[in-house]
Amino acid sequence: MVLLAAAEASSKLEEAIRSLVEHGSQLGFTIIKALIVFLVGRLVINLLNKLVRKILSKRDIDPSVKTFVGSLVNVSLTILLIISVVGALGVQTTSFAALLASAGVAVGMALSGNLSNFAGGLIILLFKPYKVGDYIEAQGVGGTVKEVQMFHTVLGTVDNKVIYIPNGSLSSGVVTNFSNQTTRRVDWTFGVEYGSDYEKVKQVIESVLAKDSRILSEPAAPFIALTALADSSVNVVVRVWVNSSDYWGVYFDINKNIYATFNEVGIGFPFPQLTVHQAKD
Repeated sequence: MVLLAAAEASSKLEEAIRSLVEHGSQLGFTIIKALIVFLVGRLVINLLNKLVRKILSKRDIDPSVKTFVGSLVNVSLTILLIISVVGALGVQTTSFAALLASAGVAVGMALSGNLSNFAGGLIILLFKPYKVGDYIEAQGVGGTVKEVQMFHTVLGTVDNKVIYIPNGSLSSGVVTNFSNQTTRRVDWTFGVEYGSDYEKVKQVIESVLAKDSRILSEPAAPFIALTALADSSVNVVVRVWVNSSDYWGVYFDINKNIYATFNEVGIGFPFPQLTVHQAKD
């Protein structure tokens, strides 16, 4: 009796081991197949992305459109790859789609921000408030537009940081574009000491401006005027027009040249002064 029970237990154990091996090998094969699909899919996606970039680079298309289309193609192909991997794992794609549909409300709420950003990207491409290469300020930050992606605009700052701003906030918010116009006005306010000869100050500034070939006569000639009698200084405002690409170069160079020339001709820069009257006992 005992021997019969032992034989029966041994038979069941062998059957269980055989079943485990069969299912384990099948599961391992399924995982390997899914892994191969993933790796091949990633390779194909990389090749297609390169092909799309190559085709777009040969076309006379706005760089903003190029980066947006490239991002859209990459995301679309990645979604297709995910569906393919799920199918390779043995999950019915129709069941997978039904599962997503049943969770549509939750997914929609989770993706509502991204859908808004996608729509914002389309609006940016359509109305072109900025393009790749423009310097903009928005959402409290500024930088040069590097890419307009599917959901974000990528900015590069002057100190080599990378900033990602959602397209939705850019399309519905305030954006200052410093590169949209070919020319920009540069403004300075120079303070000189009380008692300085204003006409002399004006002539010196005019001579400094005349030596800089980057300063334009259109849309307006350089403007110089006494703007304020401040607490410690007589303030002179200076305004000139330059090409947008020359803005900062002219700004810094004129600052340097005005300082040097004022020192040479004896025009003083005032220090803040405070007069204190002491009450008598």
